[in-house]
Amino acid sequence: MEETPTAAGPAGPPPLIRLVATVLLPFGLGFFLSYLYRSVTAVIAPNLIAEVGLAATDLGLLASAYFLTYAAMQLPLGLGLDRFGPRRMQAGLILISSIGALCFAFAESRNGLALARALIGVGVCGGLMASLKAITLWFPQERWPLINGIFMTMGGAGALVATEPVELLLHLIDWRELFLGLAVLSVVTSMVIFFAVPEKEQPTTAAGFRQQVDGLVRIYRDPVFWRLAPVAFLTMGAGMAVQGLWAGPWLRDVALLDRADVARQLFFLAAALTAGFFVNGVFADVMSRRGVPLIQSMRIGLIALLAVNAVIAFQLFPNSSIPWIMFGLIGNASAFAFPILSGYFPAEYSGRSNTALNVFIFGCAFLTQFAIGWILDFWTPIDGRYPAEGYQAAFGILLGLQVVALLWSLVPVRR
Repeated sequence: MEETPTAAGPAGPPPLIRLVATVLLPFGLGFFLSYLYRSVTAVIAPNLIAEVGLAATDLGLLASAYFLTYAAMQLPLGLGLDRFGPRRMQAGLILISSIGALCFAFAESRNGLALARALIGVGVCGGLMASLKAITLWFPQERWPLINGIFMTMGGAGALVATEPVELLLHLIDWRELFLGLAVLSVVTSMVIFFAVPEKEQPTTAAGFRQQVDGLVRIYRDPVFWRLAPVAFLTMGAGMAVQGLWAGPWLRDVALLDRADVARQLFFLAAALTAGFFVNGVFADVMSRRGVPLIQSMRIGLIALLAVNAVIAFQLFPNSSIPWIMFGLIGNASAFAFPILSGYFPAEYSGRSNTALNVFIFGCAFLTQFAIGWILDFWTPIDGRYPAEGYQAAFGILLGLQVVALLWSLVPVRR
């Protein structure tokens, strides 16, 4: 395996504090914004239902339009990251999200809202991948799990803000004004990334498009990739779909909470998600220092996650917030697949290896978010609430697929 490029020059690598200020925080702001856009639908869903008149399938399709375009952009994004670098790609893309937010604020129909949300998905498609690429360029490989955990905590903060703080803000402004504010924040974020992040010299940026595509083909032909990919996208993708939309309706319809209590429980879930990013990073770092491979740490987390998913799917403790808090804490256990793949493939492939996986994760999030709504529509709502049996069927199917994927990841790779 090739050595990861560092910032080392005649005077040595930049100090850690400077790297945090000029690399980690600016990209973290972009990731914060992507999670805020992703998660806010769960809180404004009642507003959209009341104003536009959406059914469960409509709501799932509207929310999942973000994931569809996000997923569709991943492969060209990976090529662009490895060729042009993360700073220019991310700064340009986030400007597109500002246009999407403006369109969302002025949309009057389901289709208009869906198209605007799809545009937002394009704009924030580099929130994670561009940042992971920057981390592989600037930080030493042995600290990637910890740095990734710290960075992803910033995304969790975006999910946190998208819950009860947004609900409280909606008492002062409406959801359209909220998205006008998000458009302004997107422009500011783009400027911060473009002007604050230093450019990193990459010897591989001269590679032609054909060589870039050949590298992507190599990734997709590798059996190690296909051992990790299914369990990663079925747990992370489904987790995004649930946390970003369906956790709210579940709490309303199964736990029978009112709107304020739903927002508060979503806040606790997002807080656990935020803490979980950091806790998982520290856990992997400690285990790695004790000689435990990162893949083993990921499997430990996945086993715990599937146990929690089973409790939620079968509604064993529907009135308890503990299962949802645990869901947040360990919901991103399979995110370790990103540093595993970055370390497995040559350094110049890091952008493509991560986006090659991410396209499936967000594709799964799109399908899951839509499919849950589609399954729920087989039941007739009673007083605006879908029966608990509908959620049990939808979540139970997801759990079965995740168990199969975990077992598949344990099958040895034939060299």
